[in-house]
Amino acid sequence: RAPPLLVGTKETGRTFGLALDCRMGHEFGNLARVRHIITYTLSPFEQRAFANYFSKGIPNSWRRFRGQVFRVVPPFVISYLVYTWGNREHELSMKKNPADYANDN
Repeated sequence: RAPPLLVGTKETGRTFGLALDCRMGHEFGNLARVRHIITYTLSPFEQRAFANYFSKGIPNSWRRFRGQVFRVVPPFVISYLVYTWGNREHELSMKKNPADYANDN
């Protein structure tokens, strides 16, 4: 592996923080240097994908559904009623009224 290229001056002996890698590419996962971001991971062997699924997950889903149903359902019901009313009125307005033509011969 080639050493990084450091740009600086010989008089002061200081190098500026420019470190260029002379290789053509990096391994996947080391494509960029990300600073000031901390990530934590847990081994897949220590994870429990369905831990407490039946004892806590389903009751929690029901609780969340109950808490949101009265915020979500009324706009859909109102929209459906307005839509069906509009379609019914449109169909009625497209028909001719037979009473208008009763005296025509």
